[in-house]
Amino acid sequence: MHPLIVISHPSFLPNEAAIIQQLFDEGLQCFHLRKPQANEEEVRQLLNDIPAEYHHRIALHAFHHLANEYDIKRLHFTEEARKAGTGHSSKDGSSSLSKEYVLSTSIHSLQTLQSLSTDFSYAFFGPVFNSISKQNYPGIAADGFYIQNDQKAVPVIALGGINAENIHQIKAMNFDGAAVLGTIWEEPAKAANVFRSFNN
Repeated sequence: MHPLIVISHPSFLPNEAAIIQQLFDEGLQCFHLRKPQANEEEVRQLLNDIPAEYHHRIALHAFHHLANEYDIKRLHFTEEARKAGTGHSSKDGSSSLSKEYVLSTSIHSLQTLQSLSTDFSYAFFGPVFNSISKQNYPGIAADGFYIQNDQKAVPVIALGGINAENIHQIKAMNFDGAAVLGTIWEEPAKAANVFRSFNN
């Protein structure tokens, strides 16, 4: 299994950089910085507030050009950006970015998973369980849900509704890892404790 991934709250939070640092101090290996409504200056400010020693553990969802400036080695592409070929591949489908960066993307169907470029190191797929952060966003994991190995062009990371109580089900579904958002940020002051609970 891949180490647990944490995705940022979509909005900016008080003391957010300090909380993120606590997560890194607890052993977090990969933090996805996703702020859909943010502008570049806001993202830059958050990165400035996170100690540089942790920047290599951050995956940027936007403003990928900041990667060089902040020594960031991970880039994430939304499904829309991937389909548009924005940035991650050349016209012949090959990617020079994958030689320099760990690339990830998001998918919403298993058919898409099978046809993904192996330039990507992993893909998010979900929501597996009912989403914690989004109301009326039901999970797709009915009883017996299982991803066959031949459906995976790349490792697939479960996303959506995952907490310390149900994460054990992820492995039984043949996911390669899990990413969490809502369960970490429900009470930001307790984020490090919640992260720790996944390792107990």
